[in-house]
Amino acid sequence: MLRLLLLRHSKTERPEPGQRDRDRTLMARGRADAPLIGTYMGRHRLIPDLVLVSPAKRTLETWELVETALGKRPPVAQEERIYNARTQMLADLVRETEDAGVLLMVGHNPGLHDLANELIGSGDTETREILSEKLPTSGLVVIDFAFDHWSELHNSSGRLDRFVTPRTLGGSDD
Repeated sequence: MLRLLLLRHSKTERPEPGQRDRDRTLMARGRADAPLIGTYMGRHRLIPDLVLVSPAKRTLETWELVETALGKRPPVAQEERIYNARTQMLADLVRETEDAGVLLMVGHNPGLHDLANELIGSGDTETREILSEKLPTSGLVVIDFAFDHWSELHNSSGRLDRFVTPRTLGGSDD
């Protein structure tokens, strides 16, 4: 069995005139929400064997805060292809993964949200409906798969284990 964790970056500042999108940093709320998710992950043993992170500043900052709260330091790879990726690219990245029973991808919408909706074929109906509407900043989606190799990944092959947001943990959402 394999587990995929999808984490959208935390809340960011609006871009300044002339600022590159990938250089945007977290705002105060984002810096508060990321550790909340990291603490939750640690308490519920949602510990990745490998982390793939977009090279955007906001995703790197999000992961750093999550990792600190998590208390674990799994292997991390910055993956350029996550930034502005469409669903197919993200799915291909997952399929390429080897030797990671639990994979965490830290990235952006709409790609992560679309990927979650495409991969999930079962799980709690109400939670699936809520997720289908929105993946907010710092939202964590946990999807389980009944196969042994990521190369077997296909649409509707996953079961939604849980969908957690800062709001569900007593924080805030956008």
